[in-house]
Amino acid sequence: MKRIALIALIALMTTTGFAQMMNRQGKTITIKRTETPKSSVVDFSNPTEPVHGTVVYGRIEENGDTTLIVYLPEVDIDLMQRYLQITNTNQGRRLANNVKKVFPYAKLAGAKMQEYDSLLANIPNKTERNRLMKQAEKELTDQYTEELKKLTISQGLILIRLIDRETSQTSYQVVQELRGNVRAFFYQGFARLWGYNLKTEYDPHNNPEDDEIETIMTLLERGVI
Repeated sequence: MKRIALIALIALMTTTGFAQMMNRQGKTITIKRTETPKSSVVDFSNPTEPVHGTVVYGRIEENGDTTLIVYLPEVDIDLMQRYLQITNTNQGRRLANNVKKVFPYAKLAGAKMQEYDSLLANIPNKTERNRLMKQAEKELTDQYTEELKKLTISQGLILIRLIDRETSQTSYQVVQELRGNVRAFFYQGFARLWGYNLKTEYDPHNNPEDDEIETIMTLLERGVI
């Protein structure tokens, strides 16, 4: 799942001075270039932000023409073929769209979990830890509840599995660790009313749908799709 750095270089080749060519009779003809090329300018000072995995990190200007030098995402042919097979059906296209929809929330969950783990590691006092977690819960609720309420049941189920992928813990375990057993039990009971199970694990090796989700997630992380 680790990102792979990919690079494609566009090389600008110019000729100067004299060029030698062979005519059809095998004789050597010397051709002198009459125009003196303008000096080239290479600018690497202002890389752009990634756009679908592409970063323009420099340009070469010569004789009024500009050549861009860019990083491009690596295309895994086998992975792309797998993705095309998945999205060749209506069910597969719905799955891909749902994964794309919840992708940013899953990555956010992983980032927030790391952030809170780092904060809690420096707070030995249980009362202070509980206060911090209540504050974090309120902030997340205020910021994301309205957005998450717009997710469909299918998208919510995928998000629960992806939280396990990003944090190496089920959603139930995350709540249990940060807010205690009682709160985790309450959330699980409430989630079950809506058809969710916070204890759902992500297992792409043994679950065919999780395997398809993993293909989509990998390509999303690489910026290919």
